[in-house]
Amino acid sequence: MAETFSKEERAAMREAAKERKANLSLEQAAAEVQAKIEAMSPADKKLAKKVHEIVTKAAPELNPKTWYGMQAYFKDGKVVCFFQDGGKFKSRYSTLGFQDAANLDEGTFWATSYAVIEITPEVEKEITDLVKKAAS
Repeated sequence: MAETFSKEERAAMREAAKERKANLSLEQAAAEVQAKIEAMSPADKKLAKKVHEIVTKAAPELNPKTWYGMQAYFKDGKVVCFFQDGGKFKSRYSTLGFQDAANLDEGTFWATSYAVIEITPEVEKEITDLVKKAAS
């Protein structure tokens, strides 16, 4: 019989429960994000570091904190965006995702996540624009 949740999904849920119980300062939460980035595979780490740089520069009002063990950026206690490295769920690509606190609403249909395999100058500009809009 197939399991309802994969081993990786169960691990992420355990991490989320641990995060909810932790009472971390902003500095501790930011350090935890950095530790998660450092633990990634080299290719994912390169993307994660760049996403972190872009988000913190484009929207300094967002606070880095882990969410289900992933690097995420919060505003008023709500996740605005997150980065899921490809290795987390054994995916062929990493994902930049936005939660419902993100101000990306556009009509009746809009994207909330993006596959990321490389951050070129064009992609960096798109991410910057998205993050600025999401955090507004």
